Amino acid sequence: MNPLALSMFFLSLAIGTTITLSSHHWLLAWIGLEINTLALIPIMTKNPHPRAIEAATKYFLTQATASALVLFSALINAWQTGEWSLTTLMNPSSITISIALMMKLGLAPLHFWMPEVLQGIPLMSGLILSTWQKIAPMCLVIQTSQSINLELILFISLLSILVGGWGGINQTQLRKIMAFSSIGHLGWMFIVLKFDPQLTLLNFVLYIFMTSSMFFSFIFTNTTKMQDISIMFTKTPILASMIMLVLLSLAGLPPLTGFMPKLLITLELIKQNIIMLASLIMFISLLALFFYIRLTYIITLTMPPNSSNSTLFWYTKTNFNQLFSPLIIMALLIFPLSPTLLLML
Repeated sequence: MNPLALSMFFLSLAIGTTITLSSHHWLLAWIGLEINTLALIPIMTKNPHPRAIEAATKYFLTQATASALVLFSALINAWQTGEWSLTTLMNPSSITISIALMMKLGLAPLHFWMPEVLQGIPLMSGLILSTWQKIAPMCLVIQTSQSINLELILFISLLSILVGGWGGINQTQLRKIMAFSSIGHLGWMFIVLKFDPQLTLLNFVLYIFMTSSMFFSFIFTNTTKMQDISIMFTKTPILASMIMLVLLSLAGLPPLTGFMPKLLITLELIKQNIIMLASLIMFISLLALFFYIRLTYIITLTMPPNSSNSTLFWYTKTNFNQLFSPLIIMALLIFPLSPTLLLML
């Protein structure tokens, strides 16, 4: 792709997200979401492979449906209330807008597009889809959190945690595993949305750090399936060890960064006297823990055959991204800053 065109698409991504974040008007927020969607589709199809075209088509249809639902719900809400403010939502518009934003984010049961789209696009496009594209709808959800139906949000969150854990168990493709990981993490964020939106925002920021570090690792080593990571430790032991720790951080094991949001969310649910729900989501998260530990086992505790015919790209690849090191540090070592972050919130 022409570098000028690519830079224009990335600039459009930034402009669309900025418009949505800075707007208090549903029409402007919808315009920002549409700019985001239309800017990402050419980036997805930068390499015109049939799988990428299929993934971009699925993504466009899903996002167009969700955007139409947002626009129609905002129109009905403006007709009922006489204003377009984001914080003034009436039923049933609040329910339909919540469902549309959850479809954009890929929460269960509206998640079916997410693994297939992520599997069909390059790793860099997958990084953008898993992190940057979720910023605008997530901020809209946080701004409208007080208008969202509690029973709806708890049901979708619990189902997302279950699907995120159950769906990733039988996968061998790393991009699909990251898609189900994203669904599970979004479920954890949303389950505490009504009680503490700031905690949801903190969890989202930490999710971006951890997911970005994983995708940069896969981009650097050019790995897309489990067979690739099984020979990683013998070639780049330090990077393989870092990837293992980031996977354990995504799983939420102490004392890594990923343990902090799970601990704080569980404490908040106990504070709200929803102990059964807190116990249930901790039990369900063991499903996700299984496939994270399986990946760490494959990376660090298995030895490849000596007659491996794999391409030794570790010896020749030199384009190391400068963002990679700070992302790894933030994905692993933020947990001791928990008291400071809580005071900031």
